[in-house]
Amino acid sequence: QIHFHEVGAMDAIADILGVSLLMEELAPEQIVASPIHVGCGQIQCAHGILPVPAPATAKILMGVPIYGGTIRGELCTPTGAALLKHFAKAFTTMPEMSVEAVGYGMGKKDFSAVNCVRAFIGDAEILKAGESLKETAGTSPNGQITELSCNLDDMTGEAIAFATETLLENGALDVFLQAIQMKKNRPGVLLTCICKPSDADSMAQLILRHTSSFGVRRNDGKRYTLDRIITTVETPVGEIPIKTGSGYGLTKSKPEYENLAKIAREQKVPLVEVIKAIKESEA
Repeated sequence: QIHFHEVGAMDAIADILGVSLLMEELAPEQIVASPIHVGCGQIQCAHGILPVPAPATAKILMGVPIYGGTIRGELCTPTGAALLKHFAKAFTTMPEMSVEAVGYGMGKKDFSAVNCVRAFIGDAEILKAGESLKETAGTSPNGQITELSCNLDDMTGEAIAFATETLLENGALDVFLQAIQMKKNRPGVLLTCICKPSDADSMAQLILRHTSSFGVRRNDGKRYTLDRIITTVETPVGEIPIKTGSGYGLTKSKPEYENLAKIAREQKVPLVEVIKAIKESEA
């Protein structure tokens, strides 16, 4: 016996029916959505207090680029996630296009940023009939990235390591250090933090808080990324998660080191044996 709570309510049925009718009426050749802002914090629902994104939303959006940001609240529901996953053929930044119409859907809650969904209808050369965005994105970036950096010459190695770990724990995509020669011939360290543009302000604040720097440089740019999914491989030493990336006409796979190391410790075997087990299972 299965029953639904929020997702079975009449407003969810109306949402699904309304969007489906609208899509049939508009009949776009292809739908492209931006990465999904899911919000953060917690929500009260029929099953109690749940984290954002809700479990159903997180499950539906597996394989879709999402981000949390700093807005506390549920910005994407399971119904919205299902509609996006079904209709959108790609999730990336807005392609170059000649806009013909713009539509807004306004929410009732007040957040620090405007609470609305915005849609554009237009012509884009990369969205030709019969093609998908992935097929035409071989020479174009498909995402935005922000690089934050600062020079350090008066911090201990332990303090720099703590700052690096703090940035990674709070959502930085990558943090790395480089040895540099600073003014007055002092050896120093260049700290670089790679993050999503939506997280740049909070990351810069963390850098200023946990380092001795009085300023942080910011560079915004584009990046080329493969779509990623996680699958598992059955091996003699257990199930091993494998990360697979695809796009730009190629596909590549690799296991994550942390998973390999965890299995090696649990099974009390050398790391090379775990790697060998994966290769044998894939053969």
